[in-house]
Formats: sequence, structure tokens, C-alpha cells
Amino acid sequence: MGKNFSIATVSLLLLLTSTNAGQVFDVKSYGAQTNGDITQALTQAWKAACVVAGSKVVISTGTYKLGLVTLLGPCKGAIEFNLQGTLQAPSDIESFKGKDGWVVFERIDSLTVSGGGVFDGQGQMAWQKNNCAKKYNCDILPINIRFNFITNSIVQDITSKDSKFFHINLLECKNLQFQHVTITAPGDSPNTDGIHIGRSSQINITDANIGTGDDCISIGDGTQDITIKQVTCGPGHGISIGSLGRYENEQPVSGIRVIGATLSNTKNGVRIKTWPASPSGTASGIHFENVIMDNVGNPILIDQNYCPNNQCSNESPSNVKINNVSFKNITGTSSTLEAVKLVCSKSVPCQQVVVADIDLAYKGSGSATSTCVNVRPVVSGKQNPSTCTKKI
Repeated sequence: MGKNFSIATVSLLLLLTSTNAGQVFDVKSYGAQTNGDITQALTQAWKAACVVAGSKVVISTGTYKLGLVTLLGPCKGAIEFNLQGTLQAPSDIESFKGKDGWVVFERIDSLTVSGGGVFDGQGQMAWQKNNCAKKYNCDILPINIRFNFITNSIVQDITSKDSKFFHINLLECKNLQFQHVTITAPGDSPNTDGIHIGRSSQINITDANIGTGDDCISIGDGTQDITIKQVTCGPGHGISIGSLGRYENEQPVSGIRVIGATLSNTKNGVRIKTWPASPSGTASGIHFENVIMDNVGNPILIDQNYCPNNQCSNESPSNVKINNVSFKNITGTSSTLEAVKLVCSKSVPCQQVVVADIDLAYKGSGSATSTCVNVRPVVSGKQNPSTCTKKI
């Protein structure tokens, strides 16, 4: 794994070098002006750059308005999207005409997104129209940045702000690295997941700073070989595998590593969540290690009865099989009395769950507790709270 990661890193560094040396396509050369709408200018600049190998599209400092755009490949060669300024999305959702993405990168190999700029989704009006808390199949609002079918690429030094829905969404991506990405939205903004990864592999997220109204990072079905390192999360709902098992024909999740994260004032910590009464599925090879919790609710959580806002029937157990999971060296403070909660399915109990070197203190009066349901974890090292003090 280490050798493969090194090769991928070297190739991406070569990608950066090649794009830095290429031809520059500045949107101002296509009529863009600060404080104006640059949708047409960006579309034209992208099309021109896409047919030139090693090209760079540049949006310089300043604030610009941008409608929904799809930046489509395949391109002639490596291409860089260099955002130095701030892009502002339309504030009203009617402008999107039912589309679920604002800036969409699609079918591109060797893409670099960089520049230190900001994607401002201006989601305040849209949040008021979010009906997902009341409706099972709710209306999907526009996502700030979509990466669809992107390969061998890097995203670094950008900010996503106040998205109407998820901030960054990955679909069918492979060998994509995120470095020094900042994601920010109020803690009460609904469904503003930071980075959602679906049906993708070889994704690395390093040194991200994420604060949202939902999961800082969420892992959907069909996702494999994901490494998340040194991520700061809060506010938000934590770092989540899932939810899984909501739909038919979901693909397995495997090879997820969360290393060195710090979570502060989040509603949950590190968790795996699956729906009850679900179709069959699997989640395996999931490891959380060296995680610091600061006033976090449910710091360690497996929830196979996940049913937000009572929108489902939990009479039947989940059929998502969870195995080969570890929680190691997780320390800090819990805002909930129950600091460790492992609630597995009675139809497919969790297997090969390891809980090692846990030190979580309850911030209220009394001592933290631990609950285990349909699981017998392997325990080692310090255990605060003692694992499985409650067994149901």
C-alpha cells in the first residue's frame, strides 16, 4: 500500500509541474469582469483550454457571479482549474431548474483544482426550503462542487462555503487527492455534508478543515481504499461510514482508514450507520485510529438502527454485514454519557470488532458508559469507559 501511495503521489506532483508550465486561459480574456456573471466566459475558457495539453484556466482575485456549469472532459492532457477569487452561486434554487450541482467537473483525467479561492454556495435561502427532515425522498438541492468520473487528480488549497446541500460530492472517481481543503457552513445548516464519497476508490484526504451542519466526511456505498488523515471536524455530525442499506443493489464498502482526526463539538464522533429493514450489503476493513474528541456526542458509534426523524420502519433489522472494524487510541471528552455505543444487527451481528486504548471522559457528572448489542468486541489496552458495561 505504501509503495502504491508513493507512486500516486509522485505522479500527481508531476501533474502539477506539467500544468504550471502550460498555456494559461484567463477568464478575463473571455470577457469576465469582477462582480459580474462569468458563466459564459468560464465555459468558453474551459472549452479552449481542454483541447490544449497542460493548460490552466485562471480566475484571478475578486468576486464573481457564476451560474451552474459543467466543465466536461476528456481533455487533451493535464488541465488545471486555478481559482484565486471568490465564485458566488445564485442564491435562489429556482435558477438551477432542478439540477443538483453548481460546479460540475466530469470525465477528466489529470485535473488539478487549486488557487486558494472560494466556492460560495450562498445557501441561506435554500436551507429554509430543505424538507429532508420531513420527507423520506426529499428534494435534492444543488451541491457546490461535483466530481464525476475524475481520475488521477488533485484538489488543494480551496474553500467551499455555505453550500445549499453537500459541499463536495465524488461519484465514480479513482486516485483523487484532497489537500488543505477548507469547508465551512453553520452548524444548523441542513444536509451540508463536507465531502461525500460514493462508488470511488483510492481517495486520500489530508489536512482538511471542515465545519458543517452534517457529516464532515461521509462514505457511501461502493467506496474502497480511502485514507483520511489529520482532518479537523466541527461543528458537524462527525465522520461517518454511511448511511448504508437505504437502497437496493448497494455495492460493498471496504478499506476505509481514518487516522489522526480531531473532532470538536460535533453531534457524533466516528461512526458506522446502516438503515434497518435494509437489503443485504457489506462494510468491512474500517479502521479509526489516533482520534481526539473534544466535547463530542457519541464519540464511538456503530448504529445499525439508523433512522433519522423516524422516517422508516425499524421493525426488521439491518442486513448490512459489518466486520473487521477497529477503534484504536481514541481519547478526549464526550458530551453524552454513553461514550461508546456498538449497536449491531441481530440478523447479521458485527464480527471482528476491535476496541483498543480508549480514554473518553464524560463532561457532565458521573462516568461515561459503553453499550454493546449483537457484538463481542476484542478489547485491549486502556478502556475508559469499560467496554460493554451495558449488554443488550
